[in-house]
Amino acid sequence: MESDFFFASDDPQLLEAGRIAELFPAGDQILVRAAGSLADEDHLERLEALSAELASLSEVTGVQSATRGPRSPQLLPESPFWRRLLMPGGDSASLIVLSLTPQAGGETVRQVEAAVAGFASEGLHSQLSGVPFVVEQVRRSLVRDLRIFSSAAVALFGLVLALLFRSLPVVVGTLTSCAAAAAATLLVLALIGVPIGILTANLVTLVFVLTLSHTVFLTARWRSLGGDPATAAQQARRSVFTASFWCMATTLLGFASLTTASAKPLRELGVAGVIGALLAIAAAYLLFPPFLASARAASSAGRQGWLPRRPLAAGVTLGLCALLALGILRVQTDPDLLSYFQDGSPLHEGLAAIDRDGGSSPLSLVVGLPSGERLDTSEGIAQLAAAQQALEDDAATGAVLSAAALVAEAKETSPFAALLPPSSLLDLLSQDSYQRVALSFITADRDRAQFFLRMHEEERRENRRAVIDRLTRGISEQGLDVELVGGLYDLQDRLGSLVRSSLLRGLLLLWLLFAGIAFAVSRNGRSTAALVFCLPWVPLAVVGTFGLLGRPLDIISSTAPTIALALGVDSMIHLAAAARRARHAGRAPAAAWRQALQETATAVVSATAIVAIGFSIFFASSFPPTQRFGGAVVVGSLLAAALALTVLPRLAGGRERA
Repeated sequence: MESDFFFASDDPQLLEAGRIAELFPAGDQILVRAAGSLADEDHLERLEALSAELASLSEVTGVQSATRGPRSPQLLPESPFWRRLLMPGGDSASLIVLSLTPQAGGETVRQVEAAVAGFASEGLHSQLSGVPFVVEQVRRSLVRDLRIFSSAAVALFGLVLALLFRSLPVVVGTLTSCAAAAAATLLVLALIGVPIGILTANLVTLVFVLTLSHTVFLTARWRSLGGDPATAAQQARRSVFTASFWCMATTLLGFASLTTASAKPLRELGVAGVIGALLAIAAAYLLFPPFLASARAASSAGRQGWLPRRPLAAGVTLGLCALLALGILRVQTDPDLLSYFQDGSPLHEGLAAIDRDGGSSPLSLVVGLPSGERLDTSEGIAQLAAAQQALEDDAATGAVLSAAALVAEAKETSPFAALLPPSSLLDLLSQDSYQRVALSFITADRDRAQFFLRMHEEERRENRRAVIDRLTRGISEQGLDVELVGGLYDLQDRLGSLVRSSLLRGLLLLWLLFAGIAFAVSRNGRSTAALVFCLPWVPLAVVGTFGLLGRPLDIISSTAPTIALALGVDSMIHLAAAARRARHAGRAPAAAWRQALQETATAVVSATAIVAIGFSIFFASSFPPTQRFGGAVVVGSLLAAALALTVLPRLAGGRERA
């Protein structure tokens, strides 16, 4: 489930995880935290009844609890192994650990939730965690937001369109074109086998915005031409298409850069974005012009757009962008798991309780001796025990399980076990009668061992990589080599690194490509320089806003700079194209840019208002990543419009001579 959700099975990031799975075969786990004292017989009866019901589920291969595993529930607090597994947080609660088949998914999670809910009415208060459970909650939140907020955003887009344009054909045509582009994108993705995943859940809104931008600028040009609506529609399509094509090309290339990323969600977003960008311009230019032609005469020809005359506006915009960009120094791209859920919600509180007890994010460290010798000797077990103690002494770790704890448990359980060497004990615990438990922590040839950790996530301040490196050094100090690292904790760190590198690489590539596109559009050195200068401020300010507000830039909200940039690129390219047309008509540079503002400022403001109001509905989501995503798009779209209307004309046109 980890690989299906965050990475594809052939991703390089999963090579180590795959090798660990081969050495220590084990499925995912769900943790059920049951509050109550083990000294209470009624509590123990309910605990066993719940354990039995969970064990009966088809995709559950094993259940360990206070009544299933330890010799006696009363001896659990003193047990070297079972205490770490089932009671890592003390005697106020114990865990039920469910081992799942590789086929287990959302249906299994729902069955576990139903079983736990049934016993809640009998006084057994339980909370759930584990990778399958967390992944399913994220998936549900994305699906819910996709259904509710995407539809609501589209409705808001339509309402704002109606208020701004006051033309039924324009509104209907825009909504029809946007809906057609979104539906066609979903259909193409289904045909080529690209699923709707963690990043493509907001694809409908994304394609809607890409299409809407084209239609808004078409409408603005149609209005400025005036005259017969059908003739103006044809002229608008011809005069605006070149700028729209370059807008599409810039956006398409930005998404295309994600298709080479290692993370599966980023690749899926890249493919979806490329398809969406192509279908957006196709829908806008094939479906929308007939609606313009059927609208009333464009009586607003010659209407002045907003013209920012003072350099103060450009200075304020640049100053605000620079201030927001400083937040990049504080941005967190390695968010903890709890940040995906609303503070104070039952789900968040339950995960936090399990996290405080013994950690919520699994981490596997596979170790061996530098010499390659066996680890089932007295000296090898002693080294494993010392390494386990070092891991447990680290504040970032919760529960730690290993072969050393297993051997200690065997010796504690049976007086005869103390007479046997560790190799014999591990051989015994590798038999079917003991559910081959030893093979979960040491290989059959005994040259590698696994430390299975559950890491604390709540209020984590350190980068995961720094924590992993520190733990690795601690193990090395005990004479062991860390050969493999895996688990969700490690995968989340790798995913954060990929988000950072992909975002940086994609935006840098887009900026370089935009330099060439800017010259192709403007055919003027000064205008090109102004365009290249303005573009990077949009993503820098958007990302910096996360840092200033102390909000994490998770993999879902990391797509917001791209969407805001797409809108900013559209505004700037259409302005540059309009200025070029004015220069060809004999206007001086400053006058040409003033005319470009007159022609396109209303479209820029309209598109920004539509997007900002539409995306503001995401603030109502109960899923924090969706809230952060919507807020970032709103901030980015407003800044992009401000840059296009104030800074770009000032730099590209210069001062107008008297």
